[in-house]
Amino acid sequence: MTEKEILSLTAVGLGKKIKSKEVTVLEAVKAVLGQIRSMEPDLNSFVTVDEAFALSQAEAVQKKIDAGELTGPLAGVPVAIKDNICIKDMRTTCSSNILSDFVPTYTAQAVENLIEAGAIIIGKTNMDEFAMGSTTETSAFGPTKNPWNLEYVPGGSSGGSCTAVASGECFYALGSDTGGSIRQPASYCGVTGLKPTYGTISRYGLIAYGSSLDQIGPVAKDVTDCAAILEVLASHDKKDSTSVDRKDNHFMEALTEDVKGLRVGIPADYLGEGLNEEVKEAVLKAAKILEEKGAVVETFDLGRVKYAIPAYYVIASAEASSNLSRFDGVKYGYRAKEYEGLHGMYKKSRSEGFGAEVKRRIMLGSFVLSSGYYDAYYIKALKTKALIKKSFDEAFAKYDVILGPTAPTTAPKLNESLSDSLKMYLGDIYTISVNLAGLPGLSIPFGTDHKGLPIGLQLIGDCFQEKSILRAGYALEGEHGYTMPELALKAINGREEK
Repeated sequence: MTEKEILSLTAVGLGKKIKSKEVTVLEAVKAVLGQIRSMEPDLNSFVTVDEAFALSQAEAVQKKIDAGELTGPLAGVPVAIKDNICIKDMRTTCSSNILSDFVPTYTAQAVENLIEAGAIIIGKTNMDEFAMGSTTETSAFGPTKNPWNLEYVPGGSSGGSCTAVASGECFYALGSDTGGSIRQPASYCGVTGLKPTYGTISRYGLIAYGSSLDQIGPVAKDVTDCAAILEVLASHDKKDSTSVDRKDNHFMEALTEDVKGLRVGIPADYLGEGLNEEVKEAVLKAAKILEEKGAVVETFDLGRVKYAIPAYYVIASAEASSNLSRFDGVKYGYRAKEYEGLHGMYKKSRSEGFGAEVKRRIMLGSFVLSSGYYDAYYIKALKTKALIKKSFDEAFAKYDVILGPTAPTTAPKLNESLSDSLKMYLGDIYTISVNLAGLPGLSIPFGTDHKGLPIGLQLIGDCFQEKSILRAGYALEGEHGYTMPELALKAINGREEK
């Protein structure tokens, strides 16, 4: 197979070709490394690429596949890992100066699961610093750019992972989602992103931002890939006190186009003010397709979801101020060169090590947790979180799936949102409530706007009902689905011509 044919495959598609000996693991690894070399000067998707490690893994995994020891659908398939998920002996920075030379001594459980399944780790992807941002512009290593148009952002905070998958620099990637950080960049980059139910995937080895909201999830080219990856990732882990022991992890069973009788609700609140007209048209078109396939579609009032953004930023910032207190220049990470006394070292190390957006959220979190404001803000936000969960519980008593946009618009231009924090925060308006309620959410690509930028649809399910959203997503993706950006195709063609 040519490099172009290899890179056009999905993760599951490549797995099948490797098993049938049409492609070797080494050929697949060399194809993505070639694409990385061509694309990285423009995209900046990766913080670390470990070619030697990838090539040595390829050889070892190929032997295991040939010996019949690895039989899963993802054996031999190259993957990229977001740079806030630890891998032993591989630099893990959270795209922050404070961790610029941090090398973990252990591997995250989610990555262990992938290694056991025969995944080939290519490297670590760029992200918003400590996952705080919606554009991948707050990274200490420079912004990542959208492969559909380099003047636009890829979304965030998992922008590096989504860009890498979209442009063929890997076949799938891991991201983390605290308030939409997998789904929103997946929407902007024209790929599929899944945030599972809270507790489905172990958070052991994920460097925490907001512990009650964070969840690792897959970014891939289609729904089939996401289902296959989720089967590998979902496992009970005693090292994570929030990990759930789920009995039914056979997510690929849900991949059927039969949506007859599926009850789909569209929140009227999601179709109102602030929603781009082309994104709205895509949602209504998807609703019509589901209806034609036998689903029952209705609009309804979700109510309290309008309070999601203030509640989220109070809770997430409070948890961040606590979680990030460990980066103090003492135990590991960056330490200021010159300082006076212990407090001087803390102050200078943190001031020099953290970027502006991280400092903003630490200060906001410290403020809402302070004695005079704890009840007025933090406790009120927790009560609001409980009410939002109640609104979803009421909705899921009537519907199997909630359909809506992933983001209010397609990708904004670089530097557009960064100068206006509120505008950046509002980019997550449809994704945040899913994290507050601990629900699963799936973003699938559904066409492009007049600028040629991808539009994403979001499907939300009740707790532990990933199969419902995978089923609906699978039925819809045939209409549009993944296409490789022109820029990535040019890079492949350019190498083949040489």
